[in-house]
Amino acid sequence: MLHPSYTDLLKVVNSEVEPGETPVVNSRYSIVMATAKRARQIIAGDEPLVDEPGKKPLSIAVDELNEGKIKILGDEETVPAAGSGENGTTQA
Repeated sequence: MLHPSYTDLLKVVNSEVEPGETPVVNSRYSIVMATAKRARQIIAGDEPLVDEPGKKPLSIAVDELNEGKIKILGDEETVPAAGSGENGTTQA
């Protein structure tokens, strides 16, 4: 079982959306694509934004998303959250 669950991750991602606005993410697919993309970035050499020694890149990406360290933008682009120490540019 995935911890946190997809529903928990959806709540975290959509937490800053005002009532009545369209949620940032509506599906599990978006969560899966965003975390997979972030995991590939970590594999390619990006520094993890959470201290999780010994964890696999996908687990680190899920933890980053759950802790609000990364945000999902349109087309599943992820960027570091404000104040995370990164430059705030879109990561490819």
